[in-house]
Amino acid sequence: MESKVNFTIVGLFTLTLVAALIAILLWLGTGGRYYKIYDTYYAYMNESVSGLNLNAPVKYRGVEVGNVRSITLDPANPERVRLLLKIERGTPVKEDSVAVLRTQGLTGIAYVELAGGSLQSPLLKAKRDEEFPEIHTGPSLMARMDTALTSLIANVSRVSDNINAVLDEDNRRAFKHSLAQIDTVTRVLAARSAAIEAGVNNAAKTLEHSARASAELGRLIERAGRSAEAVERLANETSRTAAAVPGTLQGIQLLVDDLRELSASLRRVSDQLERNPNALLFGKPQPEPGPGE
Repeated sequence: MESKVNFTIVGLFTLTLVAALIAILLWLGTGGRYYKIYDTYYAYMNESVSGLNLNAPVKYRGVEVGNVRSITLDPANPERVRLLLKIERGTPVKEDSVAVLRTQGLTGIAYVELAGGSLQSPLLKAKRDEEFPEIHTGPSLMARMDTALTSLIANVSRVSDNINAVLDEDNRRAFKHSLAQIDTVTRVLAARSAAIEAGVNNAAKTLEHSARASAELGRLIERAGRSAEAVERLANETSRTAAAVPGTLQGIQLLVDDLRELSASLRRVSDQLERNPNALLFGKPQPEPGPGE
């Protein structure tokens, strides 16, 4: 007796097997992407998104976590570009996270990089009037370089205008005249270099002699003091001798008086040198004129 085969069951089994094979192939080809859950976010760019294509990667600190699903102009503000981002659920997109447009290597292929996101910041959620949460955006490297270059060019232009305003025709003539005078002074100094050198040498010698005279001045003052003391002692001894010997001549007394006067003079010279050492080099200073002189 021949067995009967249910072709309907065989057909269903075959279709199920083919579908399963197709699903496995699709899963392997996409890396299991369809089994991941994605959250949707908006990001509004205030600069050109040239080089950014659909399905461009979205990276979080260099790790690919999603892709760009839509690139359109913002209906509320045509000067902005609205990006629709699909990001894997579980990615720490925080309220202080920032989306920045970057380019990969020298190819110029653009992608969206998520940065920021501190531990203390809460997760980003949609507000009541928003369809999807909005990620804040920052300027790209090219935008920052363009801004800096524009500012630099403006500053250079302003400095150039200021220089042109300062160096007008009158100031240029004055500057040229000053240069001519400086050149004349330089030539005069060069022509009299020998005399200037001789003057410098004479000044050095004068300073050397002054230093030597100052060194000798202390010893001279000390010697004058000792001479005055010696003369005073001699006068005292002579006076005592004259008093001890009766009938001493009047000349001895005159000698004593002279010795004492010499001692006083030496003391005055010593005191004056101590008070004004320059008197030895420059002489006694002239007294100030009195009233009416």
